Amino acid sequence: MHPILNQNSYFVKEHTGIFKAANNYDIYDPHTQKEILTCREESLGFFTRLIRFTDYKRMTPFNIEVRAADGEKVLTVRRGVALFVSTVEILDENDEVIGRLKQKFFSIGGKFNIVDAGDNYLFTLQGKWTSWDFKFVKDTLEFARVSKKWAGIGKELFTSADNYILTITDQVPQDNNIRLLILGAVMCIDMVLKE
Repeated sequence: MHPILNQNSYFVKEHTGIFKAANNYDIYDPHTQKEILTCREESLGFFTRLIRFTDYKRMTPFNIEVRAADGEKVLTVRRGVALFVSTVEILDENDEVIGRLKQKFFSIGGKFNIVDAGDNYLFTLQGKWTSWDFKFVKDTLEFARVSKKWAGIGKELFTSADNYILTITDQVPQDNNIRLLILGAVMCIDMVLKE
């Protein structure tokens, strides 16, 4: 596991554009304001690109690679075509599936169960439909939170509404695959729930 995944705060900035079909993000260290990860959807097929400009955008497949600043692959997030609910795979740097996000069919605001490679339940990603506030929980234990409410970075650099902060609690040990699953899930919030 890449050492950059052992920090507890990440600032996620989505690339914006008028005719943007691909999902691309940059992730910064909120304390130093340095770019630490890039998330790119490089190989979009013609039909996928075309459908991304329609109301069926949420149903299209995606394959996003997350890389460190040095170019080393950290993880991959991928999904096939989704008709009603999404099942998203999270792969490690060696392209081994380490877990999945399984969207709940009836959930207000969005809810995913996160399972390991053997489909064993680990924790839940749940959100509020009225805001951009999500948390990773199991019972009463909170592992991480995603929010747009962050004032720790210069407003002149990060002003788009597509920016948010991921904060992982100290409950998640360093070098644990849960960190990969949380970061992968954050990419899915925007593509699956908020598009």
